[in-house]
Amino acid sequence: MTSSDKTKLQIVIGKQYDPYLNLSVESNLLDNHLKNTITLFLWKNEHTIVIGANQNPYSECNVELFLAENGHIARRRTGGGAVYHDLGNLNFSFIADKEIYDVKRQMSVIQKALLNFGLETEVSGRNDITYQGRKFSGNAFAKTKYQGLHHGTLLIKTDSEKLQRYLKVKTAKLHKHGVKSVASRVINLSEVADITSENITPHLIKAFEEVYNGKASIINFDDLCTDDVLKSSRHISSDDYLFGKWKEFKIKRSATFDWGNIDIDLDIDEEKNLIKNIEIASDSLDPISINLAAEILKGAHTHNKPSFPEDNVTIRDIIEMVY
Repeated sequence: MTSSDKTKLQIVIGKQYDPYLNLSVESNLLDNHLKNTITLFLWKNEHTIVIGANQNPYSECNVELFLAENGHIARRRTGGGAVYHDLGNLNFSFIADKEIYDVKRQMSVIQKALLNFGLETEVSGRNDITYQGRKFSGNAFAKTKYQGLHHGTLLIKTDSEKLQRYLKVKTAKLHKHGVKSVASRVINLSEVADITSENITPHLIKAFEEVYNGKASIINFDDLCTDDVLKSSRHISSDDYLFGKWKEFKIKRSATFDWGNIDIDLDIDEEKNLIKNIEIASDSLDPISINLAAEILKGAHTHNKPSFPEDNVTIRDIIEMVY
């Protein structure tokens, strides 16, 4: 599917810096299927930490400090790690019909736009875009029955001191990348080119149209802020949604695998030898497997390993951790 008569292109430019509203608009676009359509949504959040679908906020950031300094913590639908957003960071989201959804092609839109600034970039690891080995874009993914979501960050002029001040990064993750700190691993694009959020936006739109061989229609952001979207934004900003399930458990286990970091909290009924409750925090890009592993383990007997899909490496590793 390549021609403009088959693929409809849409552009949405965010108007507000509210992370809960932006994530709710994005989620609504994902849940409302438009056949043969791909949408590029560009948006910013102000002084926000966005955590992955299965992450424990207390493990990922300095919650009390950040909230005391008027920060916003938000949880997205996709997996992956915690990221700090300020107005020096531009977010992009591709929401596409499954017939069109293609991560490599979507990544190429970002890379093509940056060529206009003389920057040749690489897709690196499981979800990063880098320039000369330093990361400026982390990406994450989700799918529904009919559509796919691919979103990411563009570090343009993010305050790296605040990024380090608020985020907790596991030492093992830094060692894996052979670097000593977050600051040495990431780069702001403004350090190497005359790039701003304002001057890169038209290049992103042009690259989007060139890669998909069509003309994009502009969708008004305000028209997407429906009553349902506003209701969703209130729900995902609630303390219960963000922090409610992360209570103290008796047993904690942690590990690092090729697919990501993981922390498991277990509450055991010692009389019945059952796993009474379990919470799994992870930066895995496969939140579906994380959730399925939790479902398999909750209520399982502590002396009998439950059956599980053995071809799923993530679930296998989690169950081996518990047993």
